[in-house]
Amino acid sequence: MLLDTASLYFRAYFGVPDSVRAPDGTPVNAVRGLLDFIARLVQDHRPDDLVACMDADWRPQWRVDLIPTYKAHRVAVETTAGVPDEEEIPDTLSPQVPVIEAVLDALGIARVGVAPYEADDVIGTLTGRATGPVDIVTGDRDLYQLVDDSRGVRVLYPLKGVGTLQVTDEAWLRGKYGVDGSGYVDLALLRGDPSDGLPGVPGIGEKTAAKLLDAFGDLAGIMAAVDDPASRLTPSQRKRLDEARAYVAVAPKVVRVAGDVPLPEFTPALPREPRDPAALEELAARWGLGNALQRLLLTLQA
Repeated sequence: MLLDTASLYFRAYFGVPDSVRAPDGTPVNAVRGLLDFIARLVQDHRPDDLVACMDADWRPQWRVDLIPTYKAHRVAVETTAGVPDEEEIPDTLSPQVPVIEAVLDALGIARVGVAPYEADDVIGTLTGRATGPVDIVTGDRDLYQLVDDSRGVRVLYPLKGVGTLQVTDEAWLRGKYGVDGSGYVDLALLRGDPSDGLPGVPGIGEKTAAKLLDAFGDLAGIMAAVDDPASRLTPSQRKRLDEARAYVAVAPKVVRVAGDVPLPEFTPALPREPRDPAALEELAARWGLGNALQRLLLTLQA
C-alpha cells in the first residue's frame, strides 16, 4: 500500500476540526486525522507493506521548465534569485508536517521522498518495481494512470475519509473516462487540469478527448490524424490541435509520473511494534496524540 501522504493529510486537515489541539493549544487535526486514516486503511486492507510517499519537491523545476504554469497558482512566494517557490499551505497545517514525519519515523512506517520529485513519482517508481498487487491511496486523479489490472494495481480514492473508498480499476476507468490506466495520461493532458496549472488543448474537453482517443488510439494517433487530410477530425479540432503542438510535445513528460526515481534503501514492511518507543511516547505527550496513536498501535499489532 502506497500513501500519497500530502493528499491524505490535507484531507485530514480539512476534515477534522482545528479545535483538535495539543496541550499547548497548537492544532494537531492533520496529525491525528492522518493517524486515524492509516489505522483504518491497515484495519480494512491489511497490507504487507506500507510506504508513506512524500513530496520532497512539490513543484519540480524540470516540470516547470516544460510548462511554466505548472502549479503556478499554488505558489505563495514569488521566486527571487536563490529563493525557491513556496507552496501555499494553510498557516496551521505547515507546522504539523514535521510532527507527522516524526511520528511516522518513530512508528517505523517507511517514509520516502526524493528531490527533485513529487510523491506521485515515488509512487510510480515503487509501483513499477512491485512484484505483487499494489493499492495506491490518493485523492489525486493523476495517479489513475498507474492502474493496471494485469499487475493488480488499483487506486483507492477517498470519497469520505478513507472509510468509503472508490476502488479504481480498469473497468471503472473505462466506464468513467473511456480509457484504461495507460490512456489516462493522454486524456489528462488533452483535457487539461486547472488544479495543476495544465492548460490542456483549448476547446478539447474531457468528453471530446475520450472520443478522439477512442477514434485514433492514443495521442500519437491523434496528432498523426492532424496531418492526415482524410482523417475524421473536424476542422475546428484539427486547427486547435495543430495550434497546440508545442504544448502537446512537452505535456506527456509533465503529466506522466516518473518511473526512475533513485530511491533510498528502506524497509517497507508494516511495523508490528514502534521503531522508537521512547520518541513515540514523547511525541504523544507533547502533541496530545494519545487516543489516535493508541488506535493505530493496536491496529498494527492485530
